[in-house]
Amino acid sequence: MLGGNASTLAVVNSFVTEGGAITARLIPIAWTPAGVVVGDAWQNVGIALTGLFDWIDRTFAPEDERAFIAPLRDVELLARIGWQAPLPEVVSEESVLNAEDLPDEIADALGHAPAPVVQCTACRRLCVRDEFVWKEKQLCAWDYHAQVFGRRGPWRNGAYEERHFETLPSAAYVAPLLLQESGVEIVMALGAVDETTARTAINVLLDSDAVRSHLAVRTEGGITVLREAGEAT
Repeated sequence: MLGGNASTLAVVNSFVTEGGAITARLIPIAWTPAGVVVGDAWQNVGIALTGLFDWIDRTFAPEDERAFIAPLRDVELLARIGWQAPLPEVVSEESVLNAEDLPDEIADALGHAPAPVVQCTACRRLCVRDEFVWKEKQLCAWDYHAQVFGRRGPWRNGAYEERHFETLPSAAYVAPLLLQESGVEIVMALGAVDETTARTAINVLLDSDAVRSHLAVRTEGGITVLREAGEAT
């Protein structure tokens, strides 16, 4: 691996040149509250071997706090001997020659299956496709939490009607730290509970505290109920 930054990893499996250039594979990555996710799509880019170090320095600039690069002396050695290896179908920690040089977050990400990565329609940050969708728009966790769990979200006072359960917002997960920024707290998390029991439990809670605003959201683990913090009962 040549290096990485806030949005991209660059890997090379051969320093044998064609027309004086080598091919690097650029892999998108998404930094999420749940960790880094490696994208499942690659983009090929040709780099002149004589300008490789300049390309690395420009692409993974030191002012980017998430940028890292492989030790240049190691890259120089591999280039000098014309190192090459078969290109793996999936880049994993086991397939990376210099895995010990990777930041812990990147090494952890390579231990998981790649996923489709897209741009958030609000801030253009890279995010995992379909983890956070609101009004048919792909959002990152930050913008989803701000929009859906913010002041203009679908909050309710009192019990849900049946029709409300059919249109609950859905998310891959809720991030407690992001909720705190919006003054929101988790008051109930239901996992492996059948739908009828879950709805009954949620409405018992909402009926018992009808003064405060609540919001139920479907997650991959079940249903989580949120409450706006700071209001008196």
